[in-house]
Amino acid sequence: MYKMAAQFDANRPLRVAVIGSGPSGIYAAEALIKQSETPVLVDVFDRLPTPYGLVRYGVAPDHQTIKSVTKVMQKVLQDPRVRFWGHVEFGRDLTLGDVRRHYEAVVYTVGASSDRHLGIPGEDLPGSLSATEFVAWYNGHPDYRHLPLRLDSPGVAVVGMGNVAVDVTRILAKSAEELRTTDIADHALPVLAESRVTDIYMLGRRGPAQAKFTTKELRELGELPGADVVVRPEELELDERSAAAIAGEPALLKNLEILREFAARPLEGKPRRVHIRFLVSPVAILGEGQVQRIRLEKNRLDQNLNAVGTGQFEELEVGMVLRSVGYKGVPLPEVPFDGRKGIIPNQAGRVLREGQVSPGEYTAGWIKRGPSGVIGTNKACATETVKLLLEDAPHLPLAPDPDPEAIPRLLRERGVRYVTLEHWLRLDAHETAQGQAQGRPRVKVTSVEGMLEVAREG
Repeated sequence: MYKMAAQFDANRPLRVAVIGSGPSGIYAAEALIKQSETPVLVDVFDRLPTPYGLVRYGVAPDHQTIKSVTKVMQKVLQDPRVRFWGHVEFGRDLTLGDVRRHYEAVVYTVGASSDRHLGIPGEDLPGSLSATEFVAWYNGHPDYRHLPLRLDSPGVAVVGMGNVAVDVTRILAKSAEELRTTDIADHALPVLAESRVTDIYMLGRRGPAQAKFTTKELRELGELPGADVVVRPEELELDERSAAAIAGEPALLKNLEILREFAARPLEGKPRRVHIRFLVSPVAILGEGQVQRIRLEKNRLDQNLNAVGTGQFEELEVGMVLRSVGYKGVPLPEVPFDGRKGIIPNQAGRVLREGQVSPGEYTAGWIKRGPSGVIGTNKACATETVKLLLEDAPHLPLAPDPDPEAIPRLLRERGVRYVTLEHWLRLDAHETAQGQAQGRPRVKVTSVEGMLEVAREG
């Protein structure tokens, strides 16, 4: 199945398994094949039938330019030294024992698929959920297609000040007509079309100097045709330490300038309003059988720029609370995991077992370093890991059964309906053709069964 395998007869190629086909996984595969000193054959596995991870299921549907990075990623998967195996779950369809038998090295690049909780009363009420779930729902992730979402109340609270918080705020503030030309999931459009949301509150526990959103994302909130932006001037006043902290930070100074411009704008009476609030922390979510209100405490910043409650409270009437306060990793079967940090313990990418480097095991991306940076950040991270892997290569134990055909044989024996690159390209062509007919980038197939039907059976 490897078109170049014959070229490596004289010097058997290094066999590497990459677990996860999001940006980190693809960048790891790219770093392996871009170098020429060590011949390699790379198998990239993903539990979903589709590659690209958060690029497909995390990037907002109205940010198609960012999604275009998949064209570069696809070239990596099309390299004859790389194979894609979709709909293969590590720990179930492919075990660590299998990996050890058929590969010299494995790179875990599974990202951070869970989210952090607020830890406040009422967080489990219906209508309180993570931004991660909401994003996955409107992006057509098969695990979240049946998420019971109700947008039947005027108020929504988005807790957090990162780009994901801005994304969900923007999607809630846009009309269904604005989103109809994107690749947003078909099941999301009618729900958004019937939305009764008029006020979206984006809540930050610290001040504008500590907000994590980028200038581009922030500016987009001020360009929404159907929503006014509301910012309280008094919440933009910086304490001495915050002012000093951003004095040499052009991007943060630009953010503050944009926020001040928002605060000075007169309201135009648009159908929706985006309220950007600072120095407030949710302390309780209230309601009878459903989210109805959120209680906030006013904060001040201490000398270390941490938020400290002042004992002053207010309540907002909201029917939904979306928390966007960070992602965290989820453990893989038989793989070490640091539950406190939410990562695989590692030393610059070399996996640690009981504090010792585990030969042949590596990690990259958010599961290596935690949820930080943008898509491109993962390239340098994966390159760092692969550099160490290649340094180690001459000393790694040889795989007992390196035959590339052993993998499809093993998967067939286990009844796994795996998806190859050829299969994925068939699904990709189907989605883009459906989209073209509607003037959209693509229409996503959102069920695993539907994906397998199109991909494997055409």
